[in-house]
Amino acid sequence: MVEVTGPIRVVVVDDDPLVRGMLTMMLDGADGIAVVGEAADGDEAVTAVDRHTPDVVLMDIRMPRVSGITATERLRRRPRPPEIIVLTTFDTDDHVVRALRAGASGFLLKDTPPERISQAVHAVAAGMPILSPSVTRRLMRHVASGAEAYEEARARLGLLTERERDVVVAIGQGRSNAEIARDLLMSVTTVKAHVSHILTKLDLTNRTQIALLAHDGRLV
Repeated sequence: MVEVTGPIRVVVVDDDPLVRGMLTMMLDGADGIAVVGEAADGDEAVTAVDRHTPDVVLMDIRMPRVSGITATERLRRRPRPPEIIVLTTFDTDDHVVRALRAGASGFLLKDTPPERISQAVHAVAAGMPILSPSVTRRLMRHVASGAEAYEEARARLGLLTERERDVVVAIGQGRSNAEIARDLLMSVTTVKAHVSHILTKLDLTNRTQIALLAHDGRLV
């Protein structure tokens, strides 16, 4: 989760200038959001993030030179990476899983209503993953058929304490820190500490990857 003070700073990345312009116009007029930069491909996206230090990046997938998935992988390896929402017309199973494993915090289709996109920006800036309903269905199909992913996930989950596994299950169910604290009878501060330890132990970068691992390991 990024620490946001003031408007949420957003960079829009899409190789279509009309789409970039539409998204910029829509988001720049939304409450609590400021578009601070644009990019036409994944390579430019990395440069734009370095220049503008956004809180959230809206990232297309299929772009010339460097794809959105490759750019997401590069950005999420940064010491203080932005949250990334993949916004695309392509929602194949492969695209969904690759984007989430790369570290995207959200995956929405370009026909998502404008108000939903702005809500997603606010949500991922607050540390909550966002997936469109069709994307969630595709992800569940992938998990149900992934025997190899299941074995790998169970081995990694074995590194966690029982309490950390409880937190992983709750994240996989889409619960917020406040809801986890209530259900597991602990403080929000303790929940955040558990999440931080889980990310470090499992070499993950965000809650979406924790949720994906929980589904791969069939904890939820």
